[in-house]
Amino acid sequence: MTISPTTPRTYSLADKTARIREHIVGMCAGPEGGHAGGSLSLVEILATLYFRIMQVDPEFPGAPDRDVLLLSKGHGGIALYATLSEAGFFPEEWLNDYARPDSHFMAHPHPEIPGVEMPTGSLGHGLALGLGFSLAFRLDGTDRRCFVIMGDGELQEGSVWEAAAVAANHRLDNLVAIVDRNHLQITGDTDVVGGTEPLAERWRAFGWQVREADGHDVDELTLALGTPPAPGRPTLVIAHTVKGKGLPFVEGQVRSHYARLNERQHQRALAALRKAAEADGERR
Repeated sequence: MTISPTTPRTYSLADKTARIREHIVGMCAGPEGGHAGGSLSLVEILATLYFRIMQVDPEFPGAPDRDVLLLSKGHGGIALYATLSEAGFFPEEWLNDYARPDSHFMAHPHPEIPGVEMPTGSLGHGLALGLGFSLAFRLDGTDRRCFVIMGDGELQEGSVWEAAAVAANHRLDNLVAIVDRNHLQITGDTDVVGGTEPLAERWRAFGWQVREADGHDVDELTLALGTPPAPGRPTLVIAHTVKGKGLPFVEGQVRSHYARLNERQHQRALAALRKAAEADGERR
């Protein structure tokens, strides 16, 4: 299945996003638990990229014409695993190995997993890696693009802004960065811990084209990510999200950051997700 960025995509992603969330809570019910909150806030972003935007081939993960995704906020790795499974990069049964002895499925992305480009999670490094990929694509004369997903707390790292300045200086319009703007990090509100506002204006001052979208609306995300870039300018998409999205009992709370669900909590989480999916189906 090769996906072209020019292929029309009008189908609903509700079933995909619902299944991705169920996979995430399933991994959080494993022996070591997982980063629930920041993974659940990523679901629509990843689904939009893999099912509507990116040029990828699940049967040939290393295809030379593929677009590249770097999950700089590597602690959202279980969301990436769940999305790759739903996209067909590997069987969903593989997710049962998460956090098991000798498994490559660990808290942060591992490059031995089909579809994972690089190990990530040392915050602040993904954008610099992304501009390297984008420069390489230009030198190769290809139309490939690199997408980098960062957390809003990650923007407190100075290396992000160094990379932002260099990317704009090199006019890398094949580079798209996405900020998962869920307003929370492990120590609290991102704007209390280390203020990032006015966020859009700061990125524009660095020479980036800035777009904003509801990070849980796949149609808004499709427009923000699929609209051609301004020539000679990298693109920054601020995706406004809710940490722990889909689980009402932890949504928007710091305590959703990491969870190890027991069986009762797992079933409660699944029930909440399925109730939300049914309500969404009725609205459609």
